[in-house]
Amino acid sequence: MAVTRDRDDIAGQLDPYRRELTAYCYRMLGSAFEAEDAVQETMVRAWSWFEGFEGRSALRTWLYRIATNVCLDMAPAPQRRARPMDLSSPGSATAPDLARLEENVWVGPVPDERVLFGDPAEVAVGRETIRLALVSALQRLPARQRAVLILREVLAWSAAETADLLETSVASVNSALQRARATLADHGGVPSSDTYLPLDETQRALLARYVRAFEDFDIQGLQSLLHEDAVLNMPPYQMWVRGVVELGAWWQGAGCGCRGSRLLPVEANGTPAFAQYRPAEDGDGWTPWGITLLEITDGRISAMTNHMDTERLFPLWGLPPRLPAGHPA
Repeated sequence: MAVTRDRDDIAGQLDPYRRELTAYCYRMLGSAFEAEDAVQETMVRAWSWFEGFEGRSALRTWLYRIATNVCLDMAPAPQRRARPMDLSSPGSATAPDLARLEENVWVGPVPDERVLFGDPAEVAVGRETIRLALVSALQRLPARQRAVLILREVLAWSAAETADLLETSVASVNSALQRARATLADHGGVPSSDTYLPLDETQRALLARYVRAFEDFDIQGLQSLLHEDAVLNMPPYQMWVRGVVELGAWWQGAGCGCRGSRLLPVEANGTPAFAQYRPAEDGDGWTPWGITLLEITDGRISAMTNHMDTERLFPLWGLPPRLPAGHPA
């Protein structure tokens, strides 16, 4: 792309990279909100430094260099964010510890539309690289190793391109990549799951059954859709629950407030997801409760992660603050 010195045209040259930079920063930081802050700071720096950009590298490479430095400043330590299942043993469904931890402990969800781009094939690949399990695993790495792994194995940059961006040597990049792979392997790698295919009839039928069972609060029906060792995470609660029997006990006990909920489909982290609304306390419709991401493995639901920061997450998806009475089941 040709570089112009007309400052009125700078935004037009920078904006096409915003979505892919957001995806990169999200993988680095594990938070949609931090990623947006990082991209905004990247754009501010690029704007202010544009006069000095002489085209010695591609504009895209230059922007990634700025974004990387912003993220390194924001994420200097490993294990910045996690899922509850990454931090402790599973809790008891019948005697849950409902202590809440601060938002900055947890990997958060991100709307697909903010981070996926390109033709259908590129979008399909992109879905795999923003899965919650992968983003959570990346947070275990020191920030520079995280950057190297994302650039080399997610974005398919060469070792030489990555070394140039990080202003280091190819040998250093290769060493960091090996250490990053070893760290992930030591922690069990990245859990696999079925590729999400929105138009696949089998997956659509499974999700329709999930919505029907959840809205009917048919616990046996829900259990029939789960893997035997399925997991429920509920940030900001630090506890998590594992297993079909435990999940049934959860829904019949502490989770019984979900009875009467309504689910709206959303697109999040390249996986099936729903915005959950629970019955309003005043009896007039339903109010936000959480954004739930599902992972499917071998045709059954293997993980459910319900993010409950409703004040920020529901506006992020442009979701209504209340569903009116009479909303269809």
